[in-house]
Order: sequence, then structure tokens, then C-alpha cells
Amino acid sequence: MSRARKALLVSDSIIVPDLEDARELFNEFYGKPLGREKPKPGEVNEPLILDPIEAVYLAEKGVISVVSYSGEPVSLEELRSWARRRVARFDLLYPAYKALRDLGLVVRPGLKFGGDFTVYRRGPGIDHSLFVVHALPWDEKRDPVELVKAGRLSHSVRKTFVLASIEPSGETSFLMFKWYRP
Repeated sequence: MSRARKALLVSDSIIVPDLEDARELFNEFYGKPLGREKPKPGEVNEPLILDPIEAVYLAEKGVISVVSYSGEPVSLEELRSWARRRVARFDLLYPAYKALRDLGLVVRPGLKFGGDFTVYRRGPGIDHSLFVVHALPWDEKRDPVELVKAGRLSHSVRKTFVLASIEPSGETSFLMFKWYRP
């Protein structure tokens, strides 16, 4: 993706209206086609709706340029501010998302597996997700029972449980848990 794709900030959504741009981004496992359930790469013929975290990441990387509905450019800081108002834990989730994407992994929402993100090596529909990631502040105390519950749930859906520890600087460390049977 060499040029910045145009994305529109419309109320609570970031929309990529150009169908070719939408297809290209979806083929890289970004966004959801408007009004379409579970399309496969190459089958997208609709505008794409981006999650606020994805939109900030893509704008930061220069892959999209965001404009308001009236056509005014939206700065990266304005976009971050917009995203913070829509995603309760944005400042915690974004560094984890960015770190995983920067590693070349495909990151999708993880709610159905009890986490913040699910992570794929190649992408949904191509391979199964490997990890369920929970993002936590580096200094947050956790009840060990909660960690065991999260690990058991991840294990029951055949995913590895990963904690993403976010430092105040935004630096992210990952801690992977595996079940051990003596």
C-alpha cells in the first residue's frame, strides 16, 4: 500500500468509501465491510468501516488519510482524541494493538474469546487464531484466580493466553501462559 487511502470520519465511524481501497485494506485484515457478514478476502464490494484503534494505526502509518464529512483534514491528534472518546481503554489497548501489528500479526477483536484481541499469524479464514490477548497496565495488581480463569477460557478454545503489559511510556511487554500438567 503505497499511497494514503481516503477515509471519512462520519459521526461514530471511520469509513473507507472507495471500493478498491476497501478491498485492499480488508485483504490485509482491517475493518468490516458495511452491511456484510463474514466475507472472504477478495469478496468485498462495499465500503469498509474501520475500528477506531485500526483507524489510528493506519493513519499513523500513512496508509489512510482521514477527512471529516465536510472534507476537512483530520489530524492524527484529532483522530486519537476521537478514538479515546469511543474506546474506553484506548490508551491501554492501542499500544498492545500497535506492537502486535508491527510484529506482522493480524489482530482482531477478542471479545468472543474473553479477551481484548485475538491474534492470527496469517488471518481469519486462513488459519486459526493463536492467542487471546488481555491488555493491562504494567502496575495493575491482578487476582491470580482471574488469571487462571482467563487461561482456562483461552485453553478451552485452543488459544494461548497472553498478557500485554503496558508501561506508562506505551512500551508493551508480552507474557505468554501455557498449561502445565505434571
